[in-house]
Amino acid sequence: MSDDPLLTMRNLRVVYPGDDGDFRAVRNVSFSLGRERLGIVGESGSGKSTTGRAIMGLIPYPGRVEADVMRLGATDLTGLDEKGFRRLRGKRIAMVLQDPKFSLDPVMTVGKQIAETHRYHFRSTKQAARAAALEMLEAVHIRDPERVYDQYAHQVSGGMGQRIMIAMMLIAGPDILIADEPTSALDVSVQQQVLAIMDEMVKSRGMGLILISHNLHLVASFCDRVLVMYAGQIVEVCDAGRLHEARHPYTKGLLAALPELGHRRAELPQLRRDPDWLIDLPAAVGAAA
Repeated sequence: MSDDPLLTMRNLRVVYPGDDGDFRAVRNVSFSLGRERLGIVGESGSGKSTTGRAIMGLIPYPGRVEADVMRLGATDLTGLDEKGFRRLRGKRIAMVLQDPKFSLDPVMTVGKQIAETHRYHFRSTKQAARAAALEMLEAVHIRDPERVYDQYAHQVSGGMGQRIMIAMMLIAGPDILIADEPTSALDVSVQQQVLAIMDEMVKSRGMGLILISHNLHLVASFCDRVLVMYAGQIVEVCDAGRLHEARHPYTKGLLAALPELGHRRAELPQLRRDPDWLIDLPAAVGAAA
């Protein structure tokens, strides 16, 4: 198995034009991804999801994506048009979004949606695509895949819908899966089941996983490395198991605000932000070896 990075980003920038000048939603983000589970955490609006969508080529006009290096394996993403990204999505890199109800087509059975992905990338017959879809539904631990294949999105639970989305995203065998808050709409027990399925699939296929979340507890227990984002930039990188040893004041503030079972507080900690955090960081910050 190659040790070369699956994904390499250097100085990724996402810019939206505005009346008062350009707004930089992502600023000089640099990292690489191997065959590992990488977590990206931060508050809402910190640039986590925008980073994931930029990698997928899903930033809508008039937003601009710029980067010194943006490479998927040996493929340069900086010069790709929409047609080029469509060839990569699903086949090389896939993304699972937060709520399957907004991602699944309500007028097509879930099985046909999974099979359609297989047919698009492999030009397979209907019979071969159906067989592959049923096999994939079984792989994500869905009981009675024949029955579920013929159901519509409104007929499945949130947990099953998320498993169906995982099946759809992985049926073409991508190298990288980006999961954007994949468990936030699920209860705790179902969250663990969905995470276990993703972990199993990533390990068995030798994939890379980017887990985008605001849940520091979840990321610390599930991922191998963590990138902490604030105001569109990476302020800290650490091993997930040592997240509690974080040094940046922002990360410490996020950790201090986490609730603790059995520990009552007279006053919740308040995250105090420093204007100096907004100063553009050098390209080396956030770059992974």
